[in-house]
Amino acid sequence: MPVLPGAEPYRHDGGEVGVLLCHGFTGSPQSLRPWAEYLAERDLTVSLPLLPGHGTRWEDLQLTGWHDWYAEVDRALRALRERCTQVFVFGLSMGGALALRLAAKHGDDVAGVVVVNPANKVHGLAAHALPVVRHFVRSTPGITSDIAKPGGEEVGYDRVPLHAAHSLRRFFQQVDGELPQVTQPLLLLHSPQDHVVPPADSARILSRVSSTDVREVLLEQSYHVATLDHDADRIFEESLGFIGRLAPSVGKEGTAAGG
Repeated sequence: MPVLPGAEPYRHDGGEVGVLLCHGFTGSPQSLRPWAEYLAERDLTVSLPLLPGHGTRWEDLQLTGWHDWYAEVDRALRALRERCTQVFVFGLSMGGALALRLAAKHGDDVAGVVVVNPANKVHGLAAHALPVVRHFVRSTPGITSDIAKPGGEEVGYDRVPLHAAHSLRRFFQQVDGELPQVTQPLLLLHSPQDHVVPPADSARILSRVSSTDVREVLLEQSYHVATLDHDADRIFEESLGFIGRLAPSVGKEGTAAGG
């Protein structure tokens, strides 16, 4: 099945500091591509994989689950660790949950975590019905393109397959139990006006991680896909500053030495 235009994975071989970016549920690398390119232009090594079942058609996502999605970012992290001295993990929405689990599981191999509107729970009464309803209803309307900026569009699915949504719910429960294992420096950016993931998810994450170096930033002008919204430049700059503070090889201008 061909990949949707713009949804292709992205990689850049740069300096000795690496960044892994994780996209969200039913989304694609397109939502994080400007962020990845911003980091690549500053000589960071960047990996932005396409998660299994994503970027093609929603029926393909129906055949996958959270173990598949996590295995892909785990593989990408290990590949970055082979060539980089330090690796940071970034994520949007479900990608934030993926990044947090990588931090919980890989310890010192992850130098820091940046998450944007991270998801922690499938909300609503319907969530509790997923184990049963998924056997009778294949999909529901999609959740992409929650963007305040006029003309902003996210490449993703217009349907949510319920088998995959059920797996997503179980994944969030798994990660919630692992959040106390997250000890790395954490930068969490979230939008007060988010029509996909409520601010309660960010509050829950902040209350459960064991990190002591934590910064919270509000994205007042953006909705859920803030990486394609009015606050995108702020996200990019804040994340680069975060890396520069923690990675000695990244200079004041953000360019990695010895690349």
